Order: sequence, then structure tokens, then C-alpha cells
Amino acid sequence: MNKIETYQSLLPQIESLVSGETDAIANRANVAAALHEAFGFWWTGFYRVEGQQLVLGPFQGPVACTRIPYGKGVCGTAWQRAETVIVPNVHKFPGHITCSSASNSEIVVPILHDGQVVAVLDIDSTDFNAFDETDQLYLEKIARMLK
Repeated sequence: MNKIETYQSLLPQIESLVSGETDAIANRANVAAALHEAFGFWWTGFYRVEGQQLVLGPFQGPVACTRIPYGKGVCGTAWQRAETVIVPNVHKFPGHITCSSASNSEIVVPILHDGQVVAVLDIDSTDFNAFDETDQLYLEKIARMLK
């Protein structure tokens, strides 16, 4: 399957996983696992908003940064802008926070509830230029399923 087909087959699975569950942590854990398994990303997970920082949530992959300040790094920037950020080469992103030197590209999608960012979905790849508008489109659909 190509990327679009993989996302299209994954969407109903994720909707089924989260539709009857009200616990945000459980839903984020399952979504991280489903995405990670389907695509084999280097790191797939969530950071949740706690005050003026993002705190590590459910994830798949190597050990990660625990806290990220508002507006810092790719995750903090996506939170601040309340919009998806795609970074083809994280080494060229001003203020990039290096949790793993193996990460080379990243996409971060905000999770909104009542118009406020409550978390971000963060995905890293060891490949450069791993993420594009297709990823953004489908990951934003997934983000809308979450709170």
C-alpha cells in the first residue's frame, strides 16, 4: 500500500478505537501505537498542555524529552501557532530541541478542544523530508477525532 492507502485504511480503525472511549490518555496511546505500527516512524506520540509547557504523554519509540516550553522547538511552535508544522530537516529548524540525534524530519499536529490546543501529536522520522501535505491532511483528520 502507498501512503494514502495506508492512511485511508487506518482512519476507520482509529475511529473505531476512539469512538466509544472517553479517556484521552487511552485514546492517545492507541493512536500512537496504530500510527507507529502502520508507518514504522522513528517516534510517534503526544505531548499534553500543562500550564505553560508541554508534558510527555503516550508514545511509541525511544526515550523522549519530558517537558517542552511554550513556543520552543517544533512542538512548542505548533502549540503557539495552533497549526500543523512540517519540518523537512530538523537540524535547520531554529531552536529545535534534540530529543534524539537520529531524528531528521518531523511533523507536529495540534489537538484542539473548544478552540484551545490541549495536546500535540508529534511524529519524527530518521529520513529527511519524510512528511508532506498528505500526512498533514490525514493526521489532522485523526487529531479531530481526539480531545
